[in-house]
Amino acid sequence: MSAALRAGTATIRVWDPFVRTFHWTLALSFAVAWLSGEGPETLHNLAGYAAGVLVLARIAWGFFGLGYARFSQFVRSPAAVVDYLKSIAAGSERRFIGHNPAGGAMVVVLLAAVAATAATGWMLTMDTFWGSTSLQRLHSVLAHGVLLLVVAHFFGVVLASLRHRENLARAMVIGDKRAPGPGDVA
Repeated sequence: MSAALRAGTATIRVWDPFVRTFHWTLALSFAVAWLSGEGPETLHNLAGYAAGVLVLARIAWGFFGLGYARFSQFVRSPAAVVDYLKSIAAGSERRFIGHNPAGGAMVVVLLAAVAATAATGWMLTMDTFWGSTSLQRLHSVLAHGVLLLVVAHFFGVVLASLRHRENLARAMVIGDKRAPGPGDVA
């Protein structure tokens, strides 16, 4: 093992430019849509459409993209997610180079929730659903749910960053993470 790897300074490219751009652009579009929910309708709609298109692009990239971006690399069974959450509670979770099982589940749930929010928002612009209070309520509940998921995602990233002594937000900006060490899951 090299001295750089032992010192924890060797890195590996994990997040490709598409995944990083998608992540931060989706965060921005959701923030704009959320903050303009009671404001300028055009801005709100454009941000919602952007979020919807981004989700569709990410789904395609999940099947046809590179390495760690593929769903097959990070989507785990519900039992694996529960086991991983139990290991977090016990303080014994393993470090994953890509998404850990809980993070992978969060990706899937966030994509679905943002897609549903964007779809209901788009439906509200159609003549068929214009003025539908039940659809407006559903859209609002979904948007609030996405916000709660974002908060949970944030705290999960902070917890994993602290536990594994690795700045995951930085990794999502530059694309690199610390190279795998003994016991890490590549």
